[in-house]
Amino acid sequence: MAKRIQFSRTGGPEVLEYVDVESQAPGAGEVRVRNQAVGLNFIDIYFRTGLYPVSSLPSGLGTEGAGFVDAVGEGVTHLKQGDRVAYAQGPLGAYAEYHTLPAGKVVTLPDGIEFETAAGCMLKGLTVQYLLRQTYPLKGGETILFHAAAGGVGSIACQWARELGVKLIGTVSSKEKAELAEKNGAWATIDYTKENVVERVRELTNGEMCDVVYDSVGKDTWETSLDCLKKRGLMVSFGNASGAVENVNIGILNQKGSLYVTRPSLNGYADTRERLETMCNDLFGMLESGKIKVDIANRYSLAEAAKAQEAVAARKTTGSTILIP
Repeated sequence: MAKRIQFSRTGGPEVLEYVDVESQAPGAGEVRVRNQAVGLNFIDIYFRTGLYPVSSLPSGLGTEGAGFVDAVGEGVTHLKQGDRVAYAQGPLGAYAEYHTLPAGKVVTLPDGIEFETAAGCMLKGLTVQYLLRQTYPLKGGETILFHAAAGGVGSIACQWARELGVKLIGTVSSKEKAELAEKNGAWATIDYTKENVVERVRELTNGEMCDVVYDSVGKDTWETSLDCLKKRGLMVSFGNASGAVENVNIGILNQKGSLYVTRPSLNGYADTRERLETMCNDLFGMLESGKIKVDIANRYSLAEAAKAQEAVAARKTTGSTILIP
């Protein structure tokens, strides 16, 4: 028997159950990973609350982890038992001691990258990779706005943008978070609890505004984000921390300057093993070179998953949060 976190109904953190289960043997094309560390991400809360539906209940939770290959299914050739590996994509069930998933979603982890680092940055780091290198391929010299700049994704984005020669303006909710974002490479920060974001962006850019806005907040910041863009700028809405953006009049994009908008996801970019490995090589290269450092600021035991999610939802955390089986 092995431990895992599951939920039998949607709702608050109290629906999470710490239970014993039989670890699933890998089928054809699958591997079973013995997790050494598990990543916790805001998207996990979307599944728990029902914002994102699950296929059936009870359901496991989480899509990100790192550990050793424990067993290999028929037809898997690029992985073997004992390999150090990491993963960031479904199926749900990473909040567990063992997780069985398609081998195509699992990549070999370089020896120089620790399990905790991988679990704390696979989903976040690959998200930053597609945001900065693919959704809008930044070349250097651009000015961008990045919401929640002191969070797990934001912390990596600040560092990556700095290395690309991009001026990243980060929104934060406290002086401490501003200092962290600036330490990580943000060109400037805006405390949205005290400052008008649009006016401050206008001041910082001498009225030029931003080439791109990266918004993981959703409903509460939609209008603000659009107003921070220059003409023909790109709005990248990649999360719903405050709720989903709904009832949008597409004509507003014309009114605000012939703007572009996209709603990307990791699965939309890492949709083949080849693409996933290319993205991982980019991320791993940044980690191994020291250009990006992952701040594992919050560690919880697997049994404390509910407590960990409460802290993340309340925006009490900075950097990355991981669970230790």
